[in-house]
Amino acid sequence: MSETQKVTDRPSAPPPAANSIDGFFRISERGSTFGREIRGGFATFFIMAYILVLNPIILGSARDKYGEQLDAVQLTTATALVAAVMTVIMGIGGNLPLALAAGLGLNAVVAFQIAPLMSWDDAMGLIVLEGLLICVLVVTGLREAVMHAIPQALKQAISVGIGLFIAFIGFVDAGFVSRIPDAANTTVPVQLGGSGTLTGWPILVFCLGVLLTIGLLARKVKGAILISIVTMTVVAIVIDSIADIKTWGLTTPELPDQVIDAPDFGLIGDFSLFGAFGEPGVGVITVVLLVFTLILSDFFDTMGTVVGISTEAGLLDKDGKVPNLGRVLLIDGAAAVAGGAASSSSATSYIESAAGVGEGSRTGFSNLVTGGLFALALFFTPLLTIVPLQAAAPALVAVGFLMMTQVKQIDWDRYEIAIPAFLTIAVMPFTYSITNGIGAGFVAYVLIKTVLGKAKEAHWLLWGTSVLFLVYFAIDPIEQVLGVK
Repeated sequence: MSETQKVTDRPSAPPPAANSIDGFFRISERGSTFGREIRGGFATFFIMAYILVLNPIILGSARDKYGEQLDAVQLTTATALVAAVMTVIMGIGGNLPLALAAGLGLNAVVAFQIAPLMSWDDAMGLIVLEGLLICVLVVTGLREAVMHAIPQALKQAISVGIGLFIAFIGFVDAGFVSRIPDAANTTVPVQLGGSGTLTGWPILVFCLGVLLTIGLLARKVKGAILISIVTMTVVAIVIDSIADIKTWGLTTPELPDQVIDAPDFGLIGDFSLFGAFGEPGVGVITVVLLVFTLILSDFFDTMGTVVGISTEAGLLDKDGKVPNLGRVLLIDGAAAVAGGAASSSSATSYIESAAGVGEGSRTGFSNLVTGGLFALALFFTPLLTIVPLQAAAPALVAVGFLMMTQVKQIDWDRYEIAIPAFLTIAVMPFTYSITNGIGAGFVAYVLIKTVLGKAKEAHWLLWGTSVLFLVYFAIDPIEQVLGVK
């Protein structure tokens, strides 16, 4: 949307509020109408409703340290509940057209990095702790200080690395990529399909889903990801009914006996705030670094999203500041707490809210519509749990692409920032760990600045964090020297 359009959308002398609701949300004052807000609320929901499918698949496909898995139906309920409640709270408290739900990338950290080290209760406790710490950072004003400590290029590299990691998970979950058995005696760690070739109807569903998704994205179709998931789920149901398929993996695309069912709130409250610190085999340094990783991912995604949505909606003040920023950031931190307490992973602000802005949303009233639709979804969980991985995984590939686009913002001609950025991006998918990627980037950045005689340019927070990462990477020899092992 051009600046000219934004100006013309907003009258120079806004009409008086039509009623108390209009006055509370400043709908007329911001040049909007109830019709635009309602349309925007629907648009935001339909473009981000895919999280009701993906979050249960990502979290539900992982096992914790003790081999336990989370129930898909309960995960769907928890995801919808947190999205509904926190989106409404953001609308009323922050008065921005900014919806919230479980964060992609953050849920991958929980599922594939944290859960294997501890129980699910302890893992979700770390999410709650992360959210509480973010709230403290907001209240004390330290959030902006930390924001300024990390170079912009490294922030962008973290996002790109997470994008590649998510895409890799999508390829693996769909069976498009698989690990080569050790018995093969080969140096190649992964291969195409299960035997070096693509075979089976499920893989075809995934490939068609990827092609459909990228085609819709290229056409800039609103709701492209959701359209692809729904379409390929229907295709998978048809194929499953007529073909002899041994297995689809975790989810078989079969129509449920009932469409509407009572929500299952079984996961709500299943968390242990400090349990991770007492987990056998998990050191305090590891736990601290995991919490730091969660804070870092949530921290910068939110800041970028809030500024981006506010700019697109033309809501920045004359000094370029976001209205109600303190309350918005505090609510976002509270959303992380709510996500962990509900076992649905950290909830965060969604850039997909831009879809609602494109439809005319300018206030938090549209959040009431979006949140209401998420609440309605609580009663349709049977429909949301028939989506096979092969129909949903193309969305992970698409999200990976969208996060990858930030790579163009990095100055690749400046080695002092390009090398740390590269290591951040490459190490994440290659080691299947987001923490490792962030650590490699931070350590490389501080080292290169020191070698170039620019050590003072690295913020003390980066120095302290890099020392923690060095201990993290060298924990085994350190433990041997100290006689811990």
